[in-house]
Amino acid sequence: MTALRNPAREALDAGRLSLGFTVRLVRSVEIAPAMAALGYDWLFLDCEHGTLSLDAAAQISVAALSAGIAPIVRVPNGAYAMATRMLDNGALGIVVPHVDTAEEAREVVEKLKYPPIGHRSMGGIGPHYALRALPVGETAVALNAANLTVVMLETPRAIENADAIAAVPGIDVLLIGSNDLCAEMGIPGQFSHARLEDAYRRTVTACAAHGKHPGMGGIYTEETMARYIGLGARFILAGQDGSFMSAGAASRAGALRRMHGG
Repeated sequence: MTALRNPAREALDAGRLSLGFTVRLVRSVEIAPAMAALGYDWLFLDCEHGTLSLDAAAQISVAALSAGIAPIVRVPNGAYAMATRMLDNGALGIVVPHVDTAEEAREVVEKLKYPPIGHRSMGGIGPHYALRALPVGETAVALNAANLTVVMLETPRAIENADAIAAVPGIDVLLIGSNDLCAEMGIPGQFSHARLEDAYRRTVTACAAHGKHPGMGGIYTEETMARYIGLGARFILAGQDGSFMSAGAASRAGALRRMHGG
């Protein structure tokens, strides 16, 4: 059986930055080939904070498989029914927010990985192999290997437990949710604060000790992003559709009004 490609995992395994683009507003499948052409490795389909439906996320995921960009879906904490349905219908990874302990990380693996790693239900062959009839056992092994299981660390408690979380077999990425973490630490929006830098250092160290990948989310100022990439963050949320659209539209409107004198 041909191995299933996951461009996000391939970038990480090669030691490169794995760059993600957040899809929160867009509903059209064209976002997948567009972002692949612009150099992104994965789509971050936000079903936690956005209103993206299961069906829309699945349609974009299928388009992403053909475009050569990995569809990765963030679900609300504990929404395993949504997570497994997304994995059955095109996703190549799940992001679970607000994971604070190794016990919670083990539950994530149990719910999202097929046996013998976890206890995910066998739902038949989905779009990952173009709906072809394939040996179930071999397909399960291939999907377990391809799918990225990502947990978000968003509290001081999670950072304290970073080493234990990273040690959990089946977890691939520890993604720091910088916005929530700063808020929980009483330093909202202070992304250059020494306490946040210490959290990144601890998480990067934990990942290095256990062969996992550290990630960065919620920081979009390039100077600050460079700081944490320099510390070792590799799974990078680079920005989101609404913010990019707003910045580009504002820049163009301003330029045109200056041409006319105000």
